[in-house]
Amino acid sequence: MKIKVINKSEYDLPQYETEQAAGMDVRAHIQEPITLRPLERTLVPTGLYVEIPEGYEIQVRPRSGLAAKYGLT
Repeated sequence: MKIKVINKSEYDLPQYETEQAAGMDVRAHIQEPITLRPLERTLVPTGLYVEIPEGYEIQVRPRSGLAAKYGLT
């Protein structure tokens, strides 16, 4: 399946890092660090624009280590 992606960030497109990887790392496209207070939420831009085919979805999930150590989700 071909998916149209526009990348406006300075990073390469996400890719699988190992053969057994279940997901890809997406980097934040930000100019300054983002600091969150407890229970605070914010949108974090990626610079990626994806044309998602009908009937499909993209999921963004926390890295397991960050979720476990810092409660990021």
